[in-house]
Amino acid sequence: MAVTRRDLIKVGLGAGTAIPSVLRAQTSTSLTRTIRMVKGGFLRVFDPIWTAANITGDHGAAIYDTLFSVDSKFMPQPQMVGKWGVSDDKKIYTFELRDGLGWHDGTPVIAADCVASIRRWGQVNPGGQLLMDRAKDIAKKDDKTFTIALKEPLGLLIDLLATLPTPCLFIMREKDADRPATEQVTANIGSGPFKFNEALAKPGASFTYDRNERYIARREPPDGLAGGKIVKVDHVIWENIADPQTALAALQAGEIDYLETPPADFYSAIGSNPELDLQVLNRTGADVCLRINCFQKPFDNVKARQAVLHLIDQEAFMRVMSPDPKSWHVAISLFGSGTPYYNDENTGWYKKGGDPEKAKQLFKEAGYAGEKVVILDPTDSPSTDNASQLLAASLRRIGVNAELAPMTWGELVTRRANKGPIENGGWNIFITSNTGYSNGNPLGTPLLAANGDRSWYGWPKSDEYEALRAKWPDVETLEERKALARKMQGLWWDFVGDVRLGNYVQPIARRKTLAGLIEMPVLVPMWNMQKA
Repeated sequence: MAVTRRDLIKVGLGAGTAIPSVLRAQTSTSLTRTIRMVKGGFLRVFDPIWTAANITGDHGAAIYDTLFSVDSKFMPQPQMVGKWGVSDDKKIYTFELRDGLGWHDGTPVIAADCVASIRRWGQVNPGGQLLMDRAKDIAKKDDKTFTIALKEPLGLLIDLLATLPTPCLFIMREKDADRPATEQVTANIGSGPFKFNEALAKPGASFTYDRNERYIARREPPDGLAGGKIVKVDHVIWENIADPQTALAALQAGEIDYLETPPADFYSAIGSNPELDLQVLNRTGADVCLRINCFQKPFDNVKARQAVLHLIDQEAFMRVMSPDPKSWHVAISLFGSGTPYYNDENTGWYKKGGDPEKAKQLFKEAGYAGEKVVILDPTDSPSTDNASQLLAASLRRIGVNAELAPMTWGELVTRRANKGPIENGGWNIFITSNTGYSNGNPLGTPLLAANGDRSWYGWPKSDEYEALRAKWPDVETLEERKALARKMQGLWWDFVGDVRLGNYVQPIARRKTLAGLIEMPVLVPMWNMQKA
């Protein structure tokens, strides 16, 4: 007798739903060596440099490797690099690759691959852009060695190479990394601990990752994203189950092992099930924000962006995204919650409940003439879908012609790159999030850049702000950096680079037979996981 998730839905999703013993008895070596996951969206873009989407970052972490990685204390540690050194004048860094690195196609990883990958990453990541601005040359010395020559010392260089906020510096083959960062890499061939199984790829249904049997892990024990990347299973399958109830039923039935974004109203049922558990992987929480397209009307006018800043009722948005009041708080700072740079500079716009009258006035001053405002709405992400609907309703109440564009998160990730007008598939607003950890580093995350075309989706521009951000790597003390952060934030809320909705912590749901998940922000690595 086979028990399907559809049968379980009929029974109900309440706490203590009985799972027939015949299903419990279905254990074998193959089952315990395979993990099935339902991610927070479905993978549509495979190039982790072309997009900063976390799901693509997770794909990148599986199949690619990095020169350096951060440990559990967020300190950079060598990964692909075996040895490195710096000249006495701090301007020339030399890196030697460790032994045993090879691509999934059987060819060796060489220094030229690293040089091309750094240059491509440097086109889109803020820290990479800084590196490229300050680099005199990045060159291969021999097949295992390359150098970075700087115009002036850059003390944060190793931190930049180990950057955790996406897009991370994943090393690709030279022939893949030679293309511009604006063009997607279509091959899924890396040197990482997992191989992407092209033969079993079922777009829209599932993707399979196989253990890379030829991968040679570092000898150090796993620590955060650093140390040995030991794969303890043979296969990891990402299942596409868009409906949350169906996904929960599959988790209860043991058909999947991991559910990345369970809706908050499922927490009680999950917590009361003796076979399931909730686990927080990212303890810095998610800073949720609106990205506003600064190229298109009406938000090419700063007063229209300021109108949205005044309109937002953060408490209301957090309630629809995470009903448990213990799991969220308002976020008035540009910088991440819990970071030393979180501050209250220029936050007079914040008002409990929002200020719709002020918002209406600012839209009028912006010359708003009834233009359609298109909000990209990922209906397969329940919390973001709820927030998108609340945003549309809030805008309509003050006379804005807001329209929801329903789509999957994967479709949103593709469409948000369109800088064109609405009639050509463009957009005005979408909701996204960044970890509190990531928002503490304006050189690591693209969401804190304001360099126009080179900025992240929405493309805010402020030369004055960018001049301050450029000082970040050269500030020597924490107190000086805190003062710089206040100045940057003061400008940010004037030109409104984005609009914050609050910060909330969301656990993943898993079967208790799944263990070894690494608790880090941004990425969910698949090495170290094991299944009883």
